[in-house]
Amino acid sequence: MRKYDPEVDRQADEWLAAGEAERIAAVEAYHRRHRIRLPRQTLHATIHTVVENQLALGEQVVIEALARLRSEGLTRHEAVHAIGMVLAEQIYDVLMDQGAVTSDPNTPYLARVRQLTAEQWRQSGEAGGEPQ
Repeated sequence: MRKYDPEVDRQADEWLAAGEAERIAAVEAYHRRHRIRLPRQTLHATIHTVVENQLALGEQVVIEALARLRSEGLTRHEAVHAIGMVLAEQIYDVLMDQGAVTSDPNTPYLARVRQLTAEQWRQSGEAGGEPQ
């Protein structure tokens, strides 16, 4: 796999051909190369990777959100972070529910992604620096 760059749309086949650990390592390497310090580097890279996986797998809601967020002025990297913020919130909500989830957790996640705006992300506090 070529070096990961969150500003470049991935070639789905190339991205998906790499193993999950290789994808996460590539995202971590990007942040190291750009001297972006993160207290939870692997967690951050894993969330980045999940969003990139969803894009590569053709998850239409995520693809549309990325395009919408970019049209609202975010860079591709910022848009990946914004979607990743929603993903992290959904994971947190599922964990706080302590396994009582009886429906597909993707349904509320995708609903949140559909509603996500660049302004929401900017106001979240995540836009002021690199999300954790």
